[in-house]
Amino acid sequence: MEPLIKTFDFDLVGDERGFLVALEENKNIPFSIKRVYFMTGMNPDTPRGFHAHKQLEQVAICVAGKCRFVLDDGFRKESYELNEINKGLYIGDMVWREMHDFSEDCVLLVLASEQFDEADYIRDYEEFLTIRRGEHG
Repeated sequence: MEPLIKTFDFDLVGDERGFLVALEENKNIPFSIKRVYFMTGMNPDTPRGFHAHKQLEQVAICVAGKCRFVLDDGFRKESYELNEINKGLYIGDMVWREMHDFSEDCVLLVLASEQFDEADYIRDYEEFLTIRRGEHG
């Protein structure tokens, strides 16, 4: 079984002038990037996410601050804290995701393999489990 938590270490290039992290589709990002968005101003006590995508891949990067992800493939749950600007968390399709414990300065950047499509979302956990476990039953 593949590991649930997959991370990417991006090159951090810099000197006394500052730092740069380059993200390139089909190079250090494992898909073509069709959507980029970021989240900021989250309440540290209010978790987000609570959904899966049928056919969407994502890489999440905390470009400031930190947050914790809980990923669930229907069989295993694992937690991972994003807190480095050169570390990306890969989230494949059919993985339930939750985001918790946002720092007040958190800026979460997300790169997605597809444009927004509400029909791609599974927002009910029991439905997700039924679909996911039916795939591997």
